Amino acid sequence: MTELSGRVALVTGGSRGIGQAIAISLAEAGAAVAVNYKQGSAEAQHVVETIQKAGGRAVAVPADVSKAAEVRALVEEVGESLGPIDVLVNNAGIGLIRTVDELTEEDFDLTIAVNLKSVFLCTQAVILGMRDRKWGRIVNISSGAARGAGGIGPHYNASKAGMEGLTRGYAARLVKDGITVNAVAPSLIETDMVRSGLASSPARIPLGRFGTPQECAQVVMMLVGNAYMTGQTVALSGGMSFL
Repeated sequence: MTELSGRVALVTGGSRGIGQAIAISLAEAGAAVAVNYKQGSAEAQHVVETIQKAGGRAVAVPADVSKAAEVRALVEEVGESLGPIDVLVNNAGIGLIRTVDELTEEDFDLTIAVNLKSVFLCTQAVILGMRDRKWGRIVNISSGAARGAGGIGPHYNASKAGMEGLTRGYAARLVKDGITVNAVAPSLIETDMVRSGLASSPARIPLGRFGTPQECAQVVMMLVGNAYMTGQTVALSGGMSFL
């Protein structure tokens, strides 16, 4: 079990799905957790209450993490409420399902801003403090679409491939500062995005079922707990990645 007592974690997009499972797992390991959300205040507060009922510390903090000013305010508020951020999980993202013919410039720009630019903004906002303390864990939630065709569209592929590039770039430059940077690339996890039409059946998954948010959280916790692993992307696909 990863031991995070005395640590503070920020999970972007932490109000539901994979982010919710990660936030609760971090709290179970002893971390104080900031649950970021853009919409869904009630859902974020439910995650906070779940953590608090189990004896943990948590706050819900609204912010659009694709906006620099809001990210700065988010990190400042977390610092005031819980303390400096030791663990950052860049989970916030959108999946606008578009065909090549339907895809617009607005769709592309929005996807890159939410899925990729947010990782840059949040990482830049926390690494100074992590460097000062010589300890930090950054985990980016990518997707199998970073390397495969995916079902959402090329804009989504590009955003997640860029995220993995940021992961490697930051890992190489922060490795001497006690900061690890890794990614998890899930495919077809049973979340709202999948239920909304991305995949109606798990038939093409070799394991025969969708993954769960809790299984994603297990991999995140492994990365947070491993001080020797950095610059890596862990695929979580029920066997699809080696077909």
